[in-house]
Amino acid sequence: MPNDSTLLSGRSAEFRRRALERTPGGVHSNVRLAGAQEFIERAKGAWLYGVDGRDYVDYLLGQGPNFLGHAPDRVIDAVFEACRDGVIFGGQHELEVRASELVCRAVGWADMIRFGVSGTEAVQGALRLARGVTGRTKVVRFEGHYHGWLDNVLTAPRDGAWTVASKGQLAGHLDDFIVLPWNDADQVADALERHGEQVAAVIMEPVMINTGVIEPLPKFLEAVRRLCDAHGVVLIFDEVISGFRLGLGGAAERYGVQPDLATYGKAIAGGFPVAALVGREGLMSRFGTGEVNHSGTFNGSVMATAAVAATVTSLLEDPPYERVTKHSKTLMVGLRDLGLEHDLPLRVEGIPAAFHVSFGEAEVRDYRTLQQLDLARYERLSRDLVRHGLWVAGRGVWYVSACHGEEELDAALTRFESALADGAGR
Repeated sequence: MPNDSTLLSGRSAEFRRRALERTPGGVHSNVRLAGAQEFIERAKGAWLYGVDGRDYVDYLLGQGPNFLGHAPDRVIDAVFEACRDGVIFGGQHELEVRASELVCRAVGWADMIRFGVSGTEAVQGALRLARGVTGRTKVVRFEGHYHGWLDNVLTAPRDGAWTVASKGQLAGHLDDFIVLPWNDADQVADALERHGEQVAAVIMEPVMINTGVIEPLPKFLEAVRRLCDAHGVVLIFDEVISGFRLGLGGAAERYGVQPDLATYGKAIAGGFPVAALVGREGLMSRFGTGEVNHSGTFNGSVMATAAVAATVTSLLEDPPYERVTKHSKTLMVGLRDLGLEHDLPLRVEGIPAAFHVSFGEAEVRDYRTLQQLDLARYERLSRDLVRHGLWVAGRGVWYVSACHGEEELDAALTRFESALADGAGR
């Protein structure tokens, strides 16, 4: 449900009124329909500054991309300097090469890379490549995993099945997907036993951050890797969210399982709109022969590759992962303690780079068990948190950046407690 914007005042209220006159819902992405409607003037580090003079400790980070914090000087300066000499050439340039080398070095297992603009596009490239190489059509995917907003990947649960999530989608575009509960290797084995000769790929978020921040069960990823090898199926990790956030090698490094293809975005470019598809040479080379088409005017632009090169270099030279972990663990404990103090069944679980806050005590291992939590109650709480100066997502995901430190920790816990003291979460 879209947020009630009647509580807006000042310049935010005026901008909201004008936005609604020209923009459907007042936003340019439906993800933001249910989000905070306050207007932001600027951002730096882990802080947002509203048009009416309010500040917010930011744990949404632009839906995840700002892992280095907002407006990181090194990235902004690199992009500005590079773009002084042009942005789109319609030809190759050195930054494409440098950024490609840096990403493959950081990821560790990948041989080749193609840049794009959005994670949605990168996923489409991965699916097309898997089908083009194998000659098969079906794809195994998992309940609650997000792979973009296009017709052939956007799904929602309805009447016990996963089907189209939007009017205008054609149900037939989902016919080639086999949708399974996540974290159940037996179900994957059964699906591949029955349909293996038709299955081109298995695609998943290797850690389910977008919905609930749910980790893979021990040995699940290893089991899926073995099953894909046995059936000649391409294993695709959608690391658009997890990539470069969990570590330089993303979830593949964290859990020790290497896919055949992986998609990256968000944290790869310091907040700039860039995505990438990486993989084994035997697969990726099919783009280079022209057998499989992958195109895009803005792919590998000067802006994009300058941002990637600066971001990945920063992560290589000064890895922030230990301090992100320290901040996040302290914050998670603090939020749990405040829940106990206010007699609220607050659940705070996940991984340091991204964790999930909700209400309930269910043991969560997949999308179905996640629904046993009171997600709607947290969404209401999130609106109160924004009003108390904590910028968070209604779906419960909190992102931590390299810029979150002691000041932000103190402010977050103080503002969280203030919201609860005012009755939020009841």
